[in-house]
Amino acid sequence: MPLPRRVSDLAPFELLLAVARLGSLGAAARDHGISQPAASSRMRQLERRLGLTLLDRSPRGSTLTPEGALVADWARAATDAAAALEAGIGSLARAAHARLPVAASLTVAEYLLPHWLARFHAVARDTAVSLTTLNSEDVAAAVRSGAARLGFVEGPEDPAGLVSRTVARDTLTLIVPPGHPWTRYGDGGVPAAELAATPLITREAGSGTRRHLDRALRLHTGEEPVPPLLELSSTTAIKTAVGEGVGPAVLSSLASAGDVAAGSVVPLPVRGLDLTRRLRAVHRPDRPLGEAARTLLDCARELPVSHG
Repeated sequence: MPLPRRVSDLAPFELLLAVARLGSLGAAARDHGISQPAASSRMRQLERRLGLTLLDRSPRGSTLTPEGALVADWARAATDAAAALEAGIGSLARAAHARLPVAASLTVAEYLLPHWLARFHAVARDTAVSLTTLNSEDVAAAVRSGAARLGFVEGPEDPAGLVSRTVARDTLTLIVPPGHPWTRYGDGGVPAAELAATPLITREAGSGTRRHLDRALRLHTGEEPVPPLLELSSTTAIKTAVGEGVGPAVLSSLASAGDVAAGSVVPLPVRGLDLTRRLRAVHRPDRPLGEAARTLLDCARELPVSHG
């Protein structure tokens, strides 16, 4: 229950406690950095609000009346509680500032966030980032629930109910093992219809990479892509399976660049299909980002995406 208006302002009570502690109104005024007339005026206002005489005033100075001593005792508990409340809130604010919970999709977490975090820690040394790696749908769920203050996703749409900001762009790349029949297409590219009709090695259904590819193929061909050949939750596992000839896959160019350079997989264009995508930062509209999260966003936007 809120305090009555006449006692809700604790500043005059703190001045009264200073009188009790220091023995005079003049000493209390100096302790509070105000003039004695100002202190006297505040005490008279408090007395009018309470309907009590709190000070005995005489040419020798001002001392507490019996009522004033009682009020001072009660006020001490209130001011101590207010100080404890302020200290506790400050401690929570410092703890929240010192830890930034972040959730990120696999591609962003593995290939971009390490560079962003290196820049972030150079300018925000006192803040620790707690990173959880999930697929894009689960990242959005973590941000909605409050488990993560900031999320990074790679799906084709802005997650519902969240503020979304583009921080980078990426391109999906079709990769096949060396000697795969599709290499005959060369720079002409694999037809999108043939890709849509071929079982691929893919990430799980909630993956932003998979959702982006399925949507692009659906819009281009007007049909649903066929079910995948394999569903794997690890990008490394997908690349290994492709390199061993299990089947083709479509991955972020960030993820496939090293394997392409090593010659273990072959990149191929897809004819007539735009596989460029936006990588987004997301947060709840009802929760202020805070300085640390804004700093990480700035780091993400300042560093260009490198494809190896």
